[in-house]
Amino acid sequence: MTDISTREDVGKVVRAFYNKVRADETLGPIFNSMIDDWEEHLEKLTDFWTMTLFGGRSYGGNPITAHQEVDEKVASGITPYHFGTWLNLWFATLEELFSGENAETLKRRARKMQTFLMIAIFENRQKKGLL
Repeated sequence: MTDISTREDVGKVVRAFYNKVRADETLGPIFNSMIDDWEEHLEKLTDFWTMTLFGGRSYGGNPITAHQEVDEKVASGITPYHFGTWLNLWFATLEELFSGENAETLKRRARKMQTFLMIAIFENRQKKGLL
């Protein structure tokens, strides 16, 4: 296997990953109910992970706000189990498609992103008096 070296490689990971997410019994119902335009979502996330890995072009979104809004829409239903499932699917997808330093970097950055998002969701709940 080769390492991730282009935006196209990142896009391959993102698309394969979200195919898994959409079919997953835990994550699928949430993602499928929240995302209307999958093609736009996949392009935005390809931009995000490309920027995260290689720098350059900004993806133009705010993942913290987006995840807080999703949590509010599902009545504070996002749990650490959801984040663990997400991370396990991300790792599995990377390991199926690529190997090397960039693939490992995307694993580390996803783990950090998972932590930041989970903390932000719980802080938002606290701020709104939901905890």
